[in-house]
Amino acid sequence: MAGGGTIGLVAGAGRLPFELARGARGAGRRVAAVAFTGFADPALAGEVDAIAWIRLGELGALFDALREAGAREVLLAGNAPKQQLFAEPGLVRLDARGAAFLGALRDQSDDRILRALADALEGEGLRVVSQAAYAGALLAPAGVLGAVAPSEAQRADVAWAWPIAKAVGRLDIGQTLVVKDRAVLAVEAIEGTDAAIRRGGALGRGGVVVIKIWKPEQDPRFDYPTVGPDTLAALVDAGAALLAVEAGRTLVLAREALVRAADAAGIALLGVADAEDAP
Repeated sequence: MAGGGTIGLVAGAGRLPFELARGARGAGRRVAAVAFTGFADPALAGEVDAIAWIRLGELGALFDALREAGAREVLLAGNAPKQQLFAEPGLVRLDARGAAFLGALRDQSDDRILRALADALEGEGLRVVSQAAYAGALLAPAGVLGAVAPSEAQRADVAWAWPIAKAVGRLDIGQTLVVKDRAVLAVEAIEGTDAAIRRGGALGRGGVVVIKIWKPEQDPRFDYPTVGPDTLAALVDAGAALLAVEAGRTLVLAREALVRAADAAGIALLGVADAEDAP
């Protein structure tokens, strides 16, 4: 997808906004970011052509900034961790559009909020583009990613836990499950992937298997499961033996560095094509 003028980038926390900005600019797009204060990294300004800063909840300001930038298409990237929102409520400032948006939600699950945001953007004439359009090279391949191969027992844990992870994902609770010897140690909830991995590792006392899946009701426009250096640090802290991710549906940030670090730590990395192909 080359050329095409200005594309908006709605940016939260994490490294994914950087990757999408680079991918879009590499495809010839002018990138105008609208970043959430307190969440997005200020260094993002050096990776985009224009940037505006707003508070989370300023939905009217978001629409205005994108229109003023001349964007007709939008990428959504990064997150706004609920843990941080509960700890720092001042990061949220609702304008009239934001208050109406929040009041219309049936619940505040991640998928519900993001899908409603995407629909609201499209209702304003702003087409929401899939993250994979500019980050396709980051998608995990099927098979073993590094030099460390999973054992048969670890593969058996993946096969056993995969449908459980899918069931949890269907409820929009989380994308990550930590297991050992066919026992569930941790289910990702509001704390996020890295904290769930560390919690499961502490309970399992090392040797745990971590599974990260694409939720069955996941919208391909946003919220692709993502792993990267922070995930690897959590795996090392947890004494994890294996990370299994959904191939073709998981973004791997800094893949070469991630694989090198996993190999050095003796951690296997496995891409699983889909539920039916779970080993």
